[in-house]
Amino acid sequence: MRRRLPYVWLHHLQRRWLASRRQAGIAADEDVAAARKWLTGLTPETIPRSICDISFSRSSGPGGQNVNKVSSKATLRLPMDSLLPLLPNLFHQEMRASRYYASNSNSLVIQADDSRKQNDNVHSCFVKLHQLIAEAGRRLVPGETSDEQKERVRNLEKANNEARLKAKKSHSQKKSSRKGGGQDY
Repeated sequence: MRRRLPYVWLHHLQRRWLASRRQAGIAADEDVAAARKWLTGLTPETIPRSICDISFSRSSGPGGQNVNKVSSKATLRLPMDSLLPLLPNLFHQEMRASRYYASNSNSLVIQADDSRKQNDNVHSCFVKLHQLIAEAGRRLVPGETSDEQKERVRNLEKANNEARLKAKKSHSQKKSSRKGGGQDY
């Protein structure tokens, strides 16, 4: 037969669970604020080149003899162990879910063969990486609410509450008018 915990213990455990959830919410708010600040300074040029491994290979498709002779296709390999310390914690799971993620090497692999020039293709790889991180930021980090929007919401809530109280009062008056005076004839 299972013993049940006394109500006092259940209440205590429930309060502790709620308190830990509240602290996690505060940390999440701090993470969101840090991620928002970090995203404002992110550009393709701010991504450190030293953590990446760039290789070149022959491109495919039309282009005549240039395709067969010049290795202009750029492949950017970025180990997750080097990338994740640079990113806010919110982005870690999203990077592993990316279409560029290669699980066997635990890295992001981005390729570009848009141009005939190696430098342009390398820049294109970093632009794709920037777009990947920025898109994850748009999905994960909500925008800040302006003071005007907060004031508008407060006014709408206040108007809604006043309308609710007015309807409640009129309903009460309607019911009280039905009762009659209680006079005996």
